[in-house]
Amino acid sequence: MYVCICNRYRECEIRDLAAGGAKSPEEAYSVLGSGPRCGRCLPFARQVMDEAAAAETVPR
Repeated sequence: MYVCICNRYRECEIRDLAAGGAKSPEEAYSVLGSGPRCGRCLPFARQVMDEAAAAETVPR
């Protein structure tokens, strides 16, 4: 699923970057090559990152 339509960033890319230590959508977007354009995606990107961070802290 796309998180950011403007930049064509996918949920899996944002999750991977969050798992790798990215702390904000802006940081993740920077790694992917371009910052947010319209900004409508930022709340969803933050949610995806929060979920990824929570999944990393759950014992397996």
